[in-house]
Amino acid sequence: MSDDGRRRRMPRGERRAQLLAVARELIRERGTDEFTLGRLAERAGVTKPVVYDHFGDRAGALAELYREFEEQQRATLTAALAEASLTLDAVCRAVAGAYIDCSLAEGRELADVVSALDGSATLVEVRREAEGAYLALCDDVLVSCGVRLDDAGARALIGAGDALTRAALDERVSPAAARSTLTRVLHALVTPATPPEES
Repeated sequence: MSDDGRRRRMPRGERRAQLLAVARELIRERGTDEFTLGRLAERAGVTKPVVYDHFGDRAGALAELYREFEEQQRATLTAALAEASLTLDAVCRAVAGAYIDCSLAEGRELADVVSALDGSATLVEVRREAEGAYLALCDDVLVSCGVRLDDAGARALIGAGDALTRAALDERVSPAAARSTLTRVLHALVTPATPPEES
């Protein structure tokens, strides 16, 4: 049986995972400027129609890479929370640590993907959906500590997390400093889950 025959029979989910892994390799090596679906097909050893069938176009492939990152970030946060005591300090440390560690693990690739999609309708929708799921997870666990993260606070948390990740990637701050700063930011942003009763 030929190698091509084996590739054609790869289950769709497996093929998608393989294509995303290869896309990440290409972006790591050459950046997003030189990323095309043609190069992805060639590196993955498949025909262009296979790649187009999975992603539609270049923006679709980049959006899927971003979604994959956000899913990993939620999984990392869920695992960190499972090991943390449900005190506000521990929860803030878990949320901040998961955000920074996951972003640093993605490194420049994620920054390149976000940059490549900046201003596109695709990224706006993908980011809104993915960040919404992440923030809902954060809010659920914060409520168990008696506090909430309102919409403005949520936006501030994401902005601070992104800025601290970029600073850590540029080696302007250490990963530990980025984690501890984001922990303090989150502490400052939360508000009581139930407003105090008027006397």
